[in-house]
Amino acid sequence: MIKTTVARRYAQALFELLDQSTIEVMRGVLVGLSQALEESDQLRHVVASPAFGTEDKIAVLTALGDKLGCPPVGKAFLGQLVRKTRVGFLPEIAEAFSKLVDQSKQTQPVTVSSAATLPQAEQDRIRTRLREALKRDVDVTFQTDASHLAGLEIHIGSTVVDSTVRGRLRDLQVLLTRE
Repeated sequence: MIKTTVARRYAQALFELLDQSTIEVMRGVLVGLSQALEESDQLRHVVASPAFGTEDKIAVLTALGDKLGCPPVGKAFLGQLVRKTRVGFLPEIAEAFSKLVDQSKQTQPVTVSSAATLPQAEQDRIRTRLREALKRDVDVTFQTDASHLAGLEIHIGSTVVDSTVRGRLRDLQVLLTRE
């Protein structure tokens, strides 16, 4: 709870500091750095270990930021995260920042998961139907999950629409075991 609140505050502060031309770039930088922290034990060790000084940590993060095209304001922001020992909040800050960007663009992020890769025509049809149903622009991410067997699972914010065979079998099991 506290981590999320702090992350939202940092994300809001960064969002207000950036101009429109660098907001999307910064989103990519935050997501890239979050993924790097998640995937690299060495990077996590460098930013978490007291054996490395503040300037060393800032240098490592800004070098990674440079590779991702980080704007100057973003580099200063990363420096503040290190100085305030908030680098561990980076994944939550990236998520909160992405939500702010989507809200400013009036875009709804949606994840559609299916058992097999959907053809492009089907993806376009789903994207259009979602745009019409939600009455706003949608940013649809398509994923595959073989455990679905068939059907779709759609995540819209905290709402999940599950029309997969696995989901229907689970609902049937609950219904049968309840009686």
